[in-house]
Amino acid sequence: MKKLYVIALASTFFLLITSLLSCHSIKEVEYKSYKNLKIQSIGFSKSKLSVDLIYYNPNNFGLELNSTDLDIYINDNFLGHSVQNVQVTIPKRKEFSLPLIIELDMKNLLKNAINALFKDEVSIRVSGKMKVGKAGFYKLLPLEFTTKQKLSPF
Repeated sequence: MKKLYVIALASTFFLLITSLLSCHSIKEVEYKSYKNLKIQSIGFSKSKLSVDLIYYNPNNFGLELNSTDLDIYINDNFLGHSVQNVQVTIPKRKEFSLPLIIELDMKNLLKNAINALFKDEVSIRVSGKMKVGKAGFYKLLPLEFTTKQKLSPF
């Protein structure tokens, strides 16, 4: 009898969480800015860069970020890729920070750097997916943003 009660309680909890996630559509997070841009390692073919992306959660509920899979482009040229399994708590209606390690493709980086030297600003685009959820139930959401970044040689 006790086992049946536990199974019924677990099933009810599962249905409750599933219905909450499905009834409330999750709004996409909004890109705000970046900070803490650092070079982690430099190599001839690949290098690593770390950066914290700042986002705003427009939802009326908090979420948990479980993983990201992102491609980064400069002026529509592929710059690098980031795949991470990170646990980030996303508070409701607040900004949060998403730490990323980006593996840079050095051939494309050098090609883009030469083009970028002759421009006042570059277009940075991030495209991919992030896995968010609550109470262990996750959903894959698209993560897309484009921003213009002014360049200054000094």
